[in-house]
Amino acid sequence: MAGARHTLDTPGQHNAPGSSGAAPAAPHTGGAALPAQAPGPISARAARAALTRLPVLAARPHRPGYQRGCKARQACSFGPAWTDNSTAPGAGNSCDTRNDVLHAQMTHVVLRAGSGCIVESGRLADPYTGKTINFTRGSTTSARVQVDHAVPLALAYDLGAWAWTPQQRTAYANDEALVLVAVDGPANEKKSDAGPADWMPVKSDWCAYDARFVAVLSHYRLAITAADKSAITNVLTHCPGA
Repeated sequence: MAGARHTLDTPGQHNAPGSSGAAPAAPHTGGAALPAQAPGPISARAARAALTRLPVLAARPHRPGYQRGCKARQACSFGPAWTDNSTAPGAGNSCDTRNDVLHAQMTHVVLRAGSGCIVESGRLADPYTGKTINFTRGSTTSARVQVDHAVPLALAYDLGAWAWTPQQRTAYANDEALVLVAVDGPANEKKSDAGPADWMPVKSDWCAYDARFVAVLSHYRLAITAADKSAITNVLTHCPGA
């Protein structure tokens, strides 16, 4: 779950090699406005260059105050889930973010008649498992396809998003252009809020996954842990075009 706060005790599925050792640095928080338009995922070469410019933390801090929920007495740290009311790319089209992502990233999509929005079924080429998932909307089937935040919300919060405004965090959580990926539900739940040092998808997705992870950190001016930087460096070095 992209928004969970959970420290994994053991590596997740298909771990990339990596070890910590970089010198710590403070994250960029500064208060400056974040870029309004997110770029698409970047190449391995560009990701390697961007990786060298990220502030590095010796270990992941755990900032107080993070709560994903938006019920009474909950912090609602990243705004209501999948809200269309944000400044994120693709927002404001009268369709919630989850359905936008499903529509954009699946094939053979069937929308609910007259809705222009709600995805009833479709087919996903899942990057996290390498499998094809036939999606059908329903109380017991919708969770087979989940929408993941490339850099999980709780991790982003710890790496610098704690200092953002609520509006900036809501925009991040709904950034369809860069941050969000439709994926296999169980794989997303195994990932939880781990970085690449603790969880990776199937090997065929390593290069794209790590390049996107770096692109998100770079675009949103977040820090990276030494362990994640080491793991990503080891992967990107062997990617095509690196």
